Amino acid sequence: MAPELRHLRYLLAVAEHGSFTRAAEDLRISQPTLSQQVRQLERTVGAQLLDRTGRSVRLTDAGETYARHARRALRDLAAAERAVQDVQDLTRGHLRLAVTPTFTAYLVGPLVAGLHERHPGITLDVREMTQDRIESALLADDIDLGIAFAGAHLPGITAATLFTETLSLVTGGHHPEGDPAPPLPIRSLTQHQLALLSGDFATRGHIDAHLAAHGVQPRIAVEANSVQALVEIVRRTTIATVLPDAITHDHPHLTPVPLDPALPVRTVALLRRGGAYESAAARAFTRLTHDVVRARGYADAPP
Repeated sequence: MAPELRHLRYLLAVAEHGSFTRAAEDLRISQPTLSQQVRQLERTVGAQLLDRTGRSVRLTDAGETYARHARRALRDLAAAERAVQDVQDLTRGHLRLAVTPTFTAYLVGPLVAGLHERHPGITLDVREMTQDRIESALLADDIDLGIAFAGAHLPGITAATLFTETLSLVTGGHHPEGDPAPPLPIRSLTQHQLALLSGDFATRGHIDAHLAAHGVQPRIAVEANSVQALVEIVRRTTIATVLPDAITHDHPHLTPVPLDPALPVRTVALLRRGGAYESAAARAFTRLTHDVVRARGYADAPP
């Protein structure tokens, strides 16, 4: 008897949870039924796939090999189902997008607005996550596209350049148009109290590395895990922050102050899994993203 899809899902659930009890609860079936189904799979393939002798259940060597192919088979099947449901005229569709946190503050809104205007039948699932999680999710086929930064990527990830992101010191108050703030020597930052993103943000690491390279020890008054929190803090206090210039474009009450030497620019890229099926919705979103970036006047990325 050939294994059925439920056998693969049951095996992977036990491997993920390390327990028949927790896997059965997650699958909403009884534990005896789950145990019986997994043993049936082991008899069918002729090998023990799970080691049940320890405190937790784990895959055997044979189980690791089988599970790797099972995950791939389920991923390919899900892609096939999406391909069948894909509608080329874009009257309906679904797209799974992940972005690193700073893009939520200035890029996600215009993208969602543009997609809804052009293709109201497409539903969008937006997730915020770190860059390494985005790439892992793409490889696992948990998302369709990611917006993050160009650089060294995991094997199997392809990146299409969107634009370059520049960062500046940001203070509260409105600066008259046509009269930009003069560059601030970076060593002068020691005279400012700063509110910065917390250390688990890639942007914070980018800022810290630049300050350290120029021997600057910043006076950090606040750390936050939200760009919106930083915007509100700077609006209502004399504390400054460091944010992408694109964010200040949408906030007239914030003033960008260029640093000298300036923070290195970063290249923003649209990420996808190489060789993956690309739906009509994904292709439409890719076109839209380039249009939005161009319309909002973001700096072109270097070739």
